Amino acid sequence: MTKIRTRYAPSPTGRMHVGNLRSALYEFLIAKHDGGDFMLRIEDTDQERYVEGATEIIYRTLEQTGLKHDEGPDKDGGYGPYVQSERMKTGIYMKYAKELIDKGEAYYCFCDKERLASLRTEVVDGKEITIYDKHCLGLSREEVEANLASRKPFVIRQNIPNEGTTTFHDELYGDITVENAELDDMILIKSDGYPTYNFANVVDDHTMNITHVVRGNEYLSSSPKYVRLYDAFGWQVPVYIHLPLITDENHKKLSKRSGHASFEDLIEQGFLTEAIVNYVALLGWSPEGNREIFSLQELIEQFDYHRISKSPAVFDIVKLRWMNGEYLKAMDDELFYEMAKPYLQETLKKDFDLRKIARMVKTRIETFLDIAGQVDFFEELPEYDAEMYVHKKMKTTRETALMVLTEVLPILEEQEDYSNDGLYETLLKYVEQKGCKNGFVMWPIRTAVSGKQMTPAGATEIMEILGREESLKRIRKGIEKLRDV
Repeated sequence: MTKIRTRYAPSPTGRMHVGNLRSALYEFLIAKHDGGDFMLRIEDTDQERYVEGATEIIYRTLEQTGLKHDEGPDKDGGYGPYVQSERMKTGIYMKYAKELIDKGEAYYCFCDKERLASLRTEVVDGKEITIYDKHCLGLSREEVEANLASRKPFVIRQNIPNEGTTTFHDELYGDITVENAELDDMILIKSDGYPTYNFANVVDDHTMNITHVVRGNEYLSSSPKYVRLYDAFGWQVPVYIHLPLITDENHKKLSKRSGHASFEDLIEQGFLTEAIVNYVALLGWSPEGNREIFSLQELIEQFDYHRISKSPAVFDIVKLRWMNGEYLKAMDDELFYEMAKPYLQETLKKDFDLRKIARMVKTRIETFLDIAGQVDFFEELPEYDAEMYVHKKMKTTRETALMVLTEVLPILEEQEDYSNDGLYETLLKYVEQKGCKNGFVMWPIRTAVSGKQMTPAGATEIMEILGREESLKRIRKGIEKLRDV
């Protein structure tokens, strides 16, 4: 069998979109599942969309996610150059375009903007495109040579017959047949001499021995043109795998406006790289069984591209948050502390035991950005409503809460040991004396020292962090609040 070779061929136009990350991940998994090679190729022929620094983002994202390429601009595997603008300098694209002209599969087009503007247009995949009428295909050899000699601007177009059909095979969608009359004579070489994305793709994939082409299903409509180019050259058509669309919760195409459309967006929102990769793998692919948590190595072992769905995949931020939370819970305590520390320091300026607070929040958060809302009360007691002391399950009311706080205040004022264990032991004796349940006492105290409905720890753990003076100060304030009511 031929060794599998896949490629991730991004354009350096900004941050890596989740859809592009999924394509890169699937290409990586397909190659590595069968011991193949995963290549990085930079497609920078669209100079108008080029963004400074975007190539570095591509490298950084692949490195962070563990999608290490076997070949690329920085790792020559014998198929370079791996940057299209550099490949263009070798003359490779013009060479193959002229070969197609010689075969009658392409032709020079000298039409100016005015003439092109007069041609009919059609809406294809939501975009308005001009349907070229093959006018320049009728030029004689002498006319073409005269135009070239006078340096008249030109493009090179693919020559697709008006009659018959073209069939191509996709691993997910099966055989797809289209009428040739529906296919436009797409441009292969632009007037600036650069190849179009579509033409460069075909030439590069063949000359780099790419066996499997993985891309979004928005390219399904272009695939017949690719297949006709392969056939015109007499080249082997690669295995096509067109991936389903990724939508937001409203079933609209995932866009930058969603706030979580790129890998870097998600990192900035406090998500872990491993969780992002795991979740993105499930956007269109279903493993056997009900398992959902996979390391990258486990994904390599499990991945079967035949299990990719044709249905659109919904990017569910709630599901990603849950998955990220599971990764945080399973993380080594020391690593979690080091990663959580900057977020803790951003919120807590006073001298607290950040390690203890990190242990408190570890199982309570879903992303690192949740930390601030979990721990901000340590820095300063928030304003809160006395109604918070009322809890039906604990059978506490404002009156009983006032009674508890008033009775425990002198006990806690005498308490020297403000460790969690010492405080808990003291308060447990009070509970036993009252003959009530723990919550009847702990709920009012926790409310007083935190001012929050939900906290990452119980009353005594919070008091240990706050210390004696701050804890007593907050309990006294709680008493005042309840008395005022």
